[in-house]
Amino acid sequence: MSALDVTPAQFRRLADRISSLAEQWLADLDSRRIAPDTTGAVTEALFAEGLPEEGLKDAALEALKPVMDGSRAGNARFLAYVFGSGEPVGVLGDYVASVINQNVTAWRSAPTIVSLERSVVRSLARAVGCDGFTGSFAGGGSAANLMGLAMAREALAPANEEGSPSGVVYASSEVHMSIPKAMALLGLGRKNLRLIPVDSEWRMRPELLERAIAEDRAAGRRPLAVVATAGTVNTGAVDPLPEVSRIARAQGLWMHVDGAYGALAAMALPDAFEGMSLADSLSMDAHKWLYQPVDCGVLLFRDPGAARKAFSFSGDYVRTMNADAVEGFAFFDESMELSRRARALKVWLSVRYHGLAAFREAIRRDVENARRMESLIRAAPELELLAPARLSAVCFRYAGRVPDSERDAFNARLMARINARGRAYLSNATLHGRFVLRACFVNHRTSPEDVDTVMAEVLAAAGELL
Repeated sequence: MSALDVTPAQFRRLADRISSLAEQWLADLDSRRIAPDTTGAVTEALFAEGLPEEGLKDAALEALKPVMDGSRAGNARFLAYVFGSGEPVGVLGDYVASVINQNVTAWRSAPTIVSLERSVVRSLARAVGCDGFTGSFAGGGSAANLMGLAMAREALAPANEEGSPSGVVYASSEVHMSIPKAMALLGLGRKNLRLIPVDSEWRMRPELLERAIAEDRAAGRRPLAVVATAGTVNTGAVDPLPEVSRIARAQGLWMHVDGAYGALAAMALPDAFEGMSLADSLSMDAHKWLYQPVDCGVLLFRDPGAARKAFSFSGDYVRTMNADAVEGFAFFDESMELSRRARALKVWLSVRYHGLAAFREAIRRDVENARRMESLIRAAPELELLAPARLSAVCFRYAGRVPDSERDAFNARLMARINARGRAYLSNATLHGRFVLRACFVNHRTSPEDVDTVMAEVLAAAGELL
């Protein structure tokens, strides 16, 4: 027996203790401070001794409680960032994924999980109106966006061509930070990312996109791809996808949709995402608006051949010798990853348990909660709404009794004060150069009463500062 082995009975004892900690965490979630009462010095001190030379056995688990106590509590009033709420059945799916420990890289390595992932991908594509698309799970929207642009580059300007990599990519000025990062990683360069201005609703302006492409062609540059956003991180804006697609097709460009935040809301709000199925590739995050534990990104694409052209560079040691369409399938031929966790298992188990209808209803409720907050902001004379809540992001700031020149600084202090009080947690955005508070509803736990509590917290914190 290896020194690393534990008996089934020992495993059960350890698992029971951890299950008890998890049960207590969930039981206390609503009453916990969202921002833990800790400091950097305290958290560093927790781990200052490093890793032990001799094992602590069962006593090793005693350190889990301070780890959990110093963690952010994603309860019903956590509305910062675009971060899902960790649906508990999905957590159990992650547990099973770790126990069976499959490398979901090819069917021969993980037969049932590879077939499961392919089925889940097809089902999610169908659920968001992209029936017929295929794809794979990834670490998150950043990885999915990187792969989508890699496919665009290899389809239209392969890196092994003389003078490549090259090509201009177009996106709105509200594009997510992962896109310029992908440009750098692919060797295209951030200088070749052309940012298109947005309209009054924070959506890309198609006529300016068309003009930018024409200007680049006239200057001898090579237009490559358009990134349309289905749910901008600041305001939740959805670019005019049909018009963007028309321009991309007419110009022979790849169309990638960054739907990391919003795309899964098409399950419940299909009209808001008209034209999304016209994309060549699409990213979305199940750990956002499908409420799954991180990490759980997805890349969908129309043409598997384009994925294989970008990613199929296999050495003899992994080459698949089986000609069967299923048994010879390998995700490493269609993805940048070789080692791959069974990310789809939690989604499969979670949706089997609750059903797609339950997730559609949860998404609708998030949108209704955002509308409720928007209405309360409009009704409060001391608050100012900065952007319409098109999906579930609400941007606002405190304006009462604060001179305009001081509002940015005041609202930055206000956000810190709200979060320090521990009952609500908001993030921020910058709109038209102004600092604003931002609440984003991608939380299956949030109720209308929680929205009212958050707004009361905003006003109470402002009162303290004033």
